[in-house]
Amino acid sequence: MGNRISGVPAMGDVARLARVSHQTVSRVLNGHPHVRQQTRLRVRAAIEELGYRPSEVARALVTGRSRFIGVVAHDSTLYGPASLLAAFEQAAAEAGFVVTALRADVRDRASVSRALEWHRGRQVAGIVVIAPTAPVHDAVDTVRSGTPLVMVDGDPGRSTPTVTVDQVAGAAAATRHLLDAGHRTVWHVSGPPDWFDSAGRVLGWRSALEGAGREVPPVVPAGWSAASGYRVGRELALMPDVTAVFAANDHLALGILRAMHERRRRVPRDVSVVGFDDVPEAAHFIPPLTTVRPDFDAVARDALALLLAQAGGGAAEDVPRSREPTLVPRDSVRPPAT
Repeated sequence: MGNRISGVPAMGDVARLARVSHQTVSRVLNGHPHVRQQTRLRVRAAIEELGYRPSEVARALVTGRSRFIGVVAHDSTLYGPASLLAAFEQAAAEAGFVVTALRADVRDRASVSRALEWHRGRQVAGIVVIAPTAPVHDAVDTVRSGTPLVMVDGDPGRSTPTVTVDQVAGAAAATRHLLDAGHRTVWHVSGPPDWFDSAGRVLGWRSALEGAGREVPPVVPAGWSAASGYRVGRELALMPDVTAVFAANDHLALGILRAMHERRRRVPRDVSVVGFDDVPEAAHFIPPLTTVRPDFDAVARDALALLLAQAGGGAAEDVPRSREPTLVPRDSVRPPAT
């Protein structure tokens, strides 16, 4: 077998070394009878070589109730929610769980309620809800029961156990970066107002401007798409006093870049632009986009840890409830032209 890996080994490392699935490792750990002896020995050898020690919390939850975790996710391909779902599926698999994800319309309380009831009816070990809007929280408030439940990317002001990206801190960092480059103020193109992500980014942007004693321009409302960024970007491009724009996500920023190009406003010479999310394509925009990178993997691990703690196997107070994102400087920001 191979060499010992660096760091703390996870179940995924055992699975790769033994050339089996996460589910097979989980079956071996829990004494499942339907595993071939040769496979069982190979998994045990990998565990020994790596020094892997399964989480006692996870094992207690697995053996005590179910290996399945239900997820209620946003019915879209938006980068943030999709990345959170993928990261949680990976974290759960490494802990020996199988994720069943149901898509729901996050603006429709009834749609979310149906998904929650479906999971509860199947006696899942716990439920994770990717909850970017108020109707999702309202639905959870009406159906919560004894099933462990955690909100991800929801309203940090609610009492429901929640883990999230620190939207306020990320937006403030983006705004300060533009101010530090020498811009007098920063305009903000926001996402939909009923999304917690959008509201948090508006708050962070405004607080950074007010903290620096700068003028706070009116929020420019948009959606999450490049098309909506392009639409409002064509208007902003006609305003010569707009020299710095913080877009609520990278797709909005992409639309703004195109609009500025068509209006002959050069980025970053005439206008600096910062996005949010660090989509994989952001480094390949023209120019490469300065943006804010959330740690979706860390948020997903925190959500799983909080879910397990609710099941009585760990300390919930030890689980971070918010993860501050990282500013990623690229070529779309420079001092304003004189």
